[in-house]
Amino acid sequence: MSAGFHYPTRRAFLGGMGAFAAFPFRGFASSPPRRVACLEWTAAGMVMSLGLAPIAVGDLKGYRQWVDQPTLPETTLDLGSRGEPSLELLEELDPDLIIATYGYGLEVGDFERFAPTYNLPLYADKTSPYAQARLETKRLGERLGREREAEALLLGTERAIDESRLRLANRNATPLCLFTFFDNRHLRIYGADSLLQDVLDRLDLRNAWDRETSEWGISTVGVEQLATIGDARLVCLEPIMPHAVRMMRRSSLWQNLPAVRAHPITSIPTLWPFGGLDVAARFASLLADNLVSA
Repeated sequence: MSAGFHYPTRRAFLGGMGAFAAFPFRGFASSPPRRVACLEWTAAGMVMSLGLAPIAVGDLKGYRQWVDQPTLPETTLDLGSRGEPSLELLEELDPDLIIATYGYGLEVGDFERFAPTYNLPLYADKTSPYAQARLETKRLGERLGREREAEALLLGTERAIDESRLRLANRNATPLCLFTFFDNRHLRIYGADSLLQDVLDRLDLRNAWDRETSEWGISTVGVEQLATIGDARLVCLEPIMPHAVRMMRRSSLWQNLPAVRAHPITSIPTLWPFGGLDVAARFASLLADNLVSA
């Protein structure tokens, strides 16, 4: 994960939701929205997974680097920073619906004057990210008039995970450690309360990282902490930045980590670990592809 990526604390997130709930909505149109603007990558991915392309997305360049799938069309416009989207462009676009993001210090009133605003929380309470993604997929499908697409996504995700679990049934029991590079000295490791952990549980795979995680299901630690996980297979989510590649080639610390010496490193093509059901299905399939062929 790039050094510029930051997620808000759950307290800030819930505080933003409270402000959202207190603000009066503009009335919804009778027909389903077609021109949807997404202020955040998770929302954009979930809208795309239901077969609707957003007209604009916050930090489009970042989406294409860190999310990648579903692929946004070339016609999608860039709203600018996720923390400070362009109000001028939103006004010009005149969307039917804005899927809002909270916890970035945004004022809801700045968006309500342009279009009805929709709340899409995935880490808002104690519900597991996977379970909440299922609930929010149904709710979003209803709001967008895409109930059939939502139901197909629900069934397709379960099928992809079930198929991946069967493919991995005879795999050895070596636990996995899932991470992205923060910089050349630090990692973000995915553990309890993450979507990826929920998928591992459904695949009957064990996570080698059993330490405390943030409200987003991640631990940011120094590379040297990988020496403490014992026998494990490292699974790195792409993209892997050039500085991390250089570190892995040159660092004696890295090369002498027990997990590095014991097993080849598995890399997973770029996916957004804070996404919805499409991410869960893709992660399960990609992980099975890599582990079965290893």
